[in-house]
Amino acid sequence: MKISIFGNKVTESRNIAVIAIGVLVIVVLAAVARSKDEKMPAKNNQTYNQLTPEEERVIVNKGTELPFTGTYATNKAKGFYTCKRCDAPLYMSDNKFDSGCGWPSFDDGIEGAVKRIPDPDGQRTEIVCANCGAHLGHVFVGEGLTRKNIRHCVNSISMNFIPIEKTERAIFAGGCFWGVEYHFHKVRGVLQTTVGYTGGHSSNPTYEQVCSGTTGHREALEVVYNPALVSYEQLARLFFEIHDPTQVNGQGPDIGEQYQSEIFYVNDQQKEIAQKLIDILKLKGDKVVTRLVQAGTFWKAEDYHQDYYEKKHGSPYCHVYTKRF
Repeated sequence: MKISIFGNKVTESRNIAVIAIGVLVIVVLAAVARSKDEKMPAKNNQTYNQLTPEEERVIVNKGTELPFTGTYATNKAKGFYTCKRCDAPLYMSDNKFDSGCGWPSFDDGIEGAVKRIPDPDGQRTEIVCANCGAHLGHVFVGEGLTRKNIRHCVNSISMNFIPIEKTERAIFAGGCFWGVEYHFHKVRGVLQTTVGYTGGHSSNPTYEQVCSGTTGHREALEVVYNPALVSYEQLARLFFEIHDPTQVNGQGPDIGEQYQSEIFYVNDQQKEIAQKLIDILKLKGDKVVTRLVQAGTFWKAEDYHQDYYEKKHGSPYCHVYTKRF
């Protein structure tokens, strides 16, 4: 009898040990999974690109490449310069100039793309990617090299270059263009967003004229993007998920034909993709009123409309993301 009781106790002890080990394994696995989820997240739920040791020396540890050795020091091609670590657009080739310093020089960055940080010694001002904090170089003021009197001295190794011929274009109209731009501006692979007017019959329309309803134009967003990072279908899906495609001549409280939901396709492939997505939504029961129109002239809106929420540090009042696919 004693042996039997002792045996039961041993079995019970073993069971407890097995349970304890099981709990420990679960805790460890959960911690590992959590650490993976938290691994260097970039802004807007992005992940960072893997860097070479030399890229990390400059981009992460704030080093400097030797002058006249960088890939883009003398590059004169048209296109966009993006962050090597997170792909965020930083500079346009239109702002690049030859300063003779041996590093790529720009007299301006894309709106909100580059952040300035005073060096600890107070002698210079560092510039970093506003999206991920990657070290770019330094900024200098008062040299008189350009009309803007500013020089962004950037390490080539901190950037990638996307030639203009490798980019593609899309145009979407879904209510107030401020809110549409707000969402597309956050997409990885989007290089440039421009709000403007299209679809009407008047040239160089003003905001007041478009709002009067006499021009036939829509408030729209022109998107220039890198198809190697984001596809047209991904952009079109986002378009349908940030506005109400079932509302006629309006979006939320904004009423008027200038707010009509429309996609202005630049080729037949874009038209086919947009129609496919509309058909999917209709099968789900959505009474989609989005129109598909061949793209015509796109008229850039006034400067105060560009990057509106970026400048105001605000968010849209009627463009809220809603998953539809």
